Amino acid sequence: MKPVDLWRHEARRAGLPALLGPPVLAVLMLLLATFGARLGSREENTRWMLMGALEMGVPLLAGVVAATLPSRDPVAELRLAIPHGYRPALLRRLAVTLGCTAACAVAVSAALMASGWWTFAYGGAAGQLVWLAPALWLAALGFFAAAALRSTAAATSLVAFVWTGEQLFGGALADNPAYRLLHLFATTSWGSDGWPINRLFLLATAVLLAIGGWLLLGNTERVLRGEPE
Repeated sequence: MKPVDLWRHEARRAGLPALLGPPVLAVLMLLLATFGARLGSREENTRWMLMGALEMGVPLLAGVVAATLPSRDPVAELRLAIPHGYRPALLRRLAVTLGCTAACAVAVSAALMASGWWTFAYGGAAGQLVWLAPALWLAALGFFAAAALRSTAAATSLVAFVWTGEQLFGGALADNPAYRLLHLFATTSWGSDGWPINRLFLLATAVLLAIGGWLLLGNTERVLRGEPE
């Protein structure tokens, strides 16, 4: 099978919803930026919603998709028969889906910066960490949870639980130094104070989670068990 055919196959295995979610979110954000004032939304409210959708919506999509990808091959034995190996196939699926998510997020970020909606202290390439750091962290969590729990429902529930918990308790824990390092939505919660360290810490811990998931999926016995009954 040619490399191009492999990538096309993995894109199909990822599923249409995983590929359509990011552009749909991007279109909705651009519509809000264009018509928010006409719909009666105040400028500050519109700006917060745009940044919130970028920092919160994009990571949620990435996390849920990453949590569901390992279960796209329902018969466990078939996973070991995938050309060039099961783990490389999963990486291709992740690259396709997260690449689509990243392309849409970069396009929306650039549009917000160019149109004046972006007033955050960090712009340009550094500004992409608004969505990139939490997206990679939740994607790594979903990937690790799917490998560790061997259950799509449990992995996606964990991603949703963490995402919701960040919304509910972010303000109450804002003064906790340890929590400030791992808070996913620091941009919309407290702005640029300590933001670079927070983003770097999220990226570092995302790498650890991804490595953990990769190692777990290298266990043939675990892969053959499939999802628990």
